[in-house]
Amino acid sequence: MTLNPGDFDRVRCAGGRVKDIAGLLDGSDDPRGPSVVVLGASGFVGSAVVAELARLPVRLRAVARGAGVVPVAAEAGIEVRRADLALPGAVAEAVEGADAVVHLAAHIGGQQSWRTTDERSERVNIGIVRDLVEAFRGRPGPPPAVIFAGTLQTGSATAPVPGSYAAQKTAAEAILREATADGTVRGVVLRLATVYGRSPLSGATGRGVLATMAARALGGEPLTMWHDGSVERDFLHVRDAAAAFTAALRHVDELQGGHWVVGSGRLERLGDVFAALSGAVAAHTGKPAVPVLSVPPPDYAEAGDFHTPESDPAAFHAVTGWRAGVPLREGIDDMVTAMAATKGGGEK
Repeated sequence: MTLNPGDFDRVRCAGGRVKDIAGLLDGSDDPRGPSVVVLGASGFVGSAVVAELARLPVRLRAVARGAGVVPVAAEAGIEVRRADLALPGAVAEAVEGADAVVHLAAHIGGQQSWRTTDERSERVNIGIVRDLVEAFRGRPGPPPAVIFAGTLQTGSATAPVPGSYAAQKTAAEAILREATADGTVRGVVLRLATVYGRSPLSGATGRGVLATMAARALGGEPLTMWHDGSVERDFLHVRDAAAAFTAALRHVDELQGGHWVVGSGRLERLGDVFAALSGAVAAHTGKPAVPVLSVPPPDYAEAGDFHTPESDPAAFHAVTGWRAGVPLREGIDDMVTAMAATKGGGEK
């Protein structure tokens, strides 16, 4: 099933979206609206956030290392900048004059697993947050808002492996929390569940587990699990994730200093989800559904791969009114349709 714009208008309303931005940010007296900078704007989640913010009367600066896509029609005034934020001074230049920053830039390297890291990862995943804080330290006026994209893995009962993506996100959270405590920024951490789907602006489907498995199914390969399929995950559609960042901007004062779970609140057995994904691909291609198999875990598997994380977005909902709205099966169908159109190219 392909989701149409009307469906997503309904989702945004369910997610607490309002028709104006009164109270979106305090301290901005510019008649053109507050200045909001999105770091990592060309990425999977970043492009969806740009699409969301483009509908609001703000001054939107979309910053990314790669080329981004700009909405054809937008309420926001949009500036696009290309920058490698890992370079000295790049972050300070990118966020100059910002009332708020949505920090989505991240680096995940390696070929064995989407979570493995390489030598650039620490500089991007931790260093950019440190540079961001220093860029705002001592700046006159109200502290700018910083909405940081965290991961549900950070709050897992299983400790992250040192040097892993989750460990680096944990370290970045600590930097932001300290900077909020000393009044440099108003930091908000959104710990996202497993994000999937199709970005409304770029059409990207990301490199997450569902996109990876959909690409395999489209190629006729079996879907493999490192367990019996009973491990559960919370899957959050990328449009719902984008709406959560807008909701956070609207409620910075209530959210600052905390970490907030953002997910659907529904845990799904991976065996069931992979079977549904295989079925969606079969329905789209007309070919037999590929099998879902249990296989021995590889050496690089982590304890979290066999653990069901807690995912309760009730606290975030209570403050912001946001609620996820895209049903998983609809989101999967839409993602498969998009990937099939690009010959399974889910790694945009």
